[in-house]
Amino acid sequence: MISMTIGRTFLKAFNEKYEHAYDSKGFFKRHFFDLFFSHPHYMLWHTNSPFVQMKKGQKPHLLSEEERIEKLKNLADKITSGNRDASIAIGFPASEIKEFATTSGLVSNLEIPADESEVYDSWIGAGLGIGVSGGYCIFFNEPKILLKIYEGWKIYRNFLNDPTISLDPNKITSWNGQWLSYCFSKRYIKDVDFGALDQFGMFKSDKQGNIQIRTVNWSSLFFNLSREFSDEVLTGYVYSLGQTNKTVGFFPFHFYQARNIIHYYKRLFGENNAIRDRWAYEKMFGTHMKRACELGVIGLQALQPKDLKKYFYDAHIPNFKKPTPPTPQQGESEEAFFERKQKVSEKNYEKVILFRTYKTWLIAMITKLTGAIRPTTKSLSGIPKETNLTKNKLWLCSRVRTEVLSANGSRTTEEPPVFLCTISQSI
Repeated sequence: MISMTIGRTFLKAFNEKYEHAYDSKGFFKRHFFDLFFSHPHYMLWHTNSPFVQMKKGQKPHLLSEEERIEKLKNLADKITSGNRDASIAIGFPASEIKEFATTSGLVSNLEIPADESEVYDSWIGAGLGIGVSGGYCIFFNEPKILLKIYEGWKIYRNFLNDPTISLDPNKITSWNGQWLSYCFSKRYIKDVDFGALDQFGMFKSDKQGNIQIRTVNWSSLFFNLSREFSDEVLTGYVYSLGQTNKTVGFFPFHFYQARNIIHYYKRLFGENNAIRDRWAYEKMFGTHMKRACELGVIGLQALQPKDLKKYFYDAHIPNFKKPTPPTPQQGESEEAFFERKQKVSEKNYEKVILFRTYKTWLIAMITKLTGAIRPTTKSLSGIPKETNLTKNKLWLCSRVRTEVLSANGSRTTEEPPVFLCTISQSI
């Protein structure tokens, strides 16, 4: 039902920005329906709604204009009659009368009233969900974010209507996630085309040649949003709507802590490397969205690099050694040698990024422990001066052990893993 609030916030911001006076029903009929359902390819597929309930012989991509208008009228009639089940009001529980309630859980026995405008708000809000990897979506009740998402609706619709682009329909939340990440990235340009978005990594192709929208990593979205909301903490609602609806809850998103990561990366490896590597290292940060939510706060701890945890308890040390440069083999062509050399170079670059990612996050966690949470020119002041290198390494290793192991629910009396000491000794 949070979708009603999101839709209401968006409509208020929309009317203020574009100097309109739409009510919820008016915006839905004039803009939302026209973008989402008045075309052969839908942008949103809501199970059991009038837009997807087909008469015998009907198919969504073959409907006439009159048939599409009829489905809009069916929805309006059900809303006016007071129907408030999940097929009509998005985010509401399934109908008990129609015995669909097995797909709903933890339904309150308190009657929550919703007038016509609020039901339309729920539809508008459903189109503003932000899909991230792991099968989850996020709502941000922030006008600036919601208006940016709206701008992306028109572009998604244009791509769906383009006969030269076989883009997946019904993926509005996945689109929203990628679009929002792009809009707040350094690569954003206003009049963007399909090719530029493809280079950004938005799309992939299946075996049949159909173009699919990649689901954005939540960490990439987090980093890009932090450019706009660098000193803010926004509350996000994490959920999943599908065969069964899942409510994860409300979580604070500490965007300034993403700036910490970037700050330390620049300090440790130089600004040029930070700019060049950003596309690679942003994907390396971040646990699974479900695990991030279990922490209670989406911030520095949730940005723990992938696969780092497996080194916390084992004596295994990742191989960061630089590979031996390849040499031409007898009978090998120049093209084959160049290709092999390129693969070795790419593999080595991946190792470099992996090491830098681990090191940056550990330093950020340690500095957070010392109290220097936000980046300043003295952010690393908690680390002792290099008067005694051996003592400094032991001090840092101790800090790593205390913060990282406690962050992962382990007793800090355990001996620090060899890998963590190896990382700390390289500082």
